[in-house]
Amino acid sequence: MKILITGATGLIGSALCKLLADKHELIALTRNMNKAKSTLPNSIKFIDNLEDLNFDDLDAVINLAGEPIADKRWSAQQKQRIFQSRLGITEQIVTKINASDAPPKVFISGSAIGFYGRQPAENIITESYSSTYPEFSHQLCKQWEELALQAQSPEVRVCLLRTGIVLSKQGGALDKMLPPFKLGLGGKMASGKQMMSWIHIDDMINSIVFLLDAPNAHGAFHLTAPEPVSNTNFSQILAKNLKRPALFPMPEFILKLLFGEMSDLLIYGQNVIPEKLEQQGFKFKFKTLDAALNEILN
Repeated sequence: MKILITGATGLIGSALCKLLADKHELIALTRNMNKAKSTLPNSIKFIDNLEDLNFDDLDAVINLAGEPIADKRWSAQQKQRIFQSRLGITEQIVTKINASDAPPKVFISGSAIGFYGRQPAENIITESYSSTYPEFSHQLCKQWEELALQAQSPEVRVCLLRTGIVLSKQGGALDKMLPPFKLGLGGKMASGKQMMSWIHIDDMINSIVFLLDAPNAHGAFHLTAPEPVSNTNFSQILAKNLKRPALFPMPEFILKLLFGEMSDLLIYGQNVIPEKLEQQGFKFKFKTLDAALNEILN
């Protein structure tokens, strides 16, 4: 297949490129050409804009571009950056697909379980769950998904990746959690009751490849492991794998002082299960958090 990938130097994009590069012809859209060329397989063709790319030549598009949502406090400027880095490129892709005479057969586009906003821990969320909480993460994902779905047609199937917390030894959320836990200073955040729906990076990229090859797959999919955990349980399992105690909780008011509105991502959560992915036949390699963290940390 000839595949365009955006966000190729990100946590998910770089792992996906390395998985696909041997068997497929990859074109990677990147803002950071030097980083892309130094970290990704040299068989990949790198481009810095879509203007001259003929979408008639593509079999698939995988859109993972976007400013990291949890790297900085959400100032008005940062919120705008988070929105524009996703919607701008998605709009360009949709326009190119819809103008194409022989469009790519599949468009896989990023999203997140933040689509649902904060949700009670007891609410088990499948893809048919319809209740949402109107906050920043929901507004972002809703607009992002609606834009991507404008590419859907009898010729083009669109898959939306409602992604959970991606666990990897290469960075991401776990990288930020590890320092206090390694020092024995970790613990639950806020109430600890909020659910954390996570996924191991291997299952993340394998599920994208699975959707790439599944001709009947379309619409939103939860890219989360089958066994989400509470924040308290996450803290205990992480500490156990590091052979450290987890005795120092982080109160809600401290999180709000440190991170402002962005702390909502830490204080609240969603109890998400990957019903559609499993119904399609995808098999998870890491179903439990203990197995995932054991592989990453040990």
